[in-house]
Amino acid sequence: MSFDEKNPRPGEGAHRVTLDARSRLTVSGVDGVESFDENSIVMSTSEGSLIIRGEDLHIEKLSLDGGDLLVEGTVDSLTYEEADPRQGSFLGRLFRG
Repeated sequence: MSFDEKNPRPGEGAHRVTLDARSRLTVSGVDGVESFDENSIVMSTSEGSLIIRGEDLHIEKLSLDGGDLLVEGTVDSLTYEEADPRQGSFLGRLFRG
């Protein structure tokens, strides 16, 4: 694998997470949002599934063309999960944990 394959250029699926004061979260490299409510957001990214948990979470901006997501609210945790067909659906794992 070449250096370019390991480090994609910005705008080509690059994944970045920026959290400011636990209240403003910016995520790039978002492929889609699986589910969301005020306490959790489940999304697929170029680095696997990302689950955001917190309080009063609101998606302020979502651009799937650019792969960008902006969330405001109180962020308590960020968890990455890899797809494992033996574990069931995203929602099943979300409510189990």
